[in-house]
Amino acid sequence: MDRSQQIKETFERSTKAMALRPSVGQGTATTKVTLRDGLTCDVEDGAWKLVVDMSPKSGGDGRGPDPGVYGRTALGSCLAIGYTLWAAKRGIRFTHLDVVVQADYDSAGYHGVGDAAPGYRQVRYIVTAESDAPEADVLEVLDEADAHSPYRDVFARAIDVRREVRVGVGPHGQ
Repeated sequence: MDRSQQIKETFERSTKAMALRPSVGQGTATTKVTLRDGLTCDVEDGAWKLVVDMSPKSGGDGRGPDPGVYGRTALGSCLAIGYTLWAAKRGIRFTHLDVVVQADYDSAGYHGVGDAAPGYRQVRYIVTAESDAPEADVLEVLDEADAHSPYRDVFARAIDVRREVRVGVGPHGQ
């Protein structure tokens, strides 16, 4: 079985399972971020271990990408994966696919200077897709995938974000 067919079958199997039992697709993802030293953070999510830091010009040690890199990576990779899944579902293959994410920012907001917002002013993504399929079919797949993209949704729609604080003394709040 080729990879595209395997992706299609896995996607369809998951879709069918969630249609029969919606709770199959629901849950809570948990990522733990621990400040190591300076601005360096160690990140754990299941078996994955990542490092996040700021560049030296921003006060960090440059031990890893900054949070913005991971945010743009989440959007771009989610889109690329979604395009591939939806294309496989429709029997379309990409011979080349890339997504470039561009984000305009004003660091003044992050530094509390002026009235600039601390987040991005605009986010754009440029999709380059090559396929033997007709252009109209490729565009339809891209539109369908965009409509179902979790991280496109996260970037495009206001999400309820809540903070819970636990203040303690001693090692790790104990």
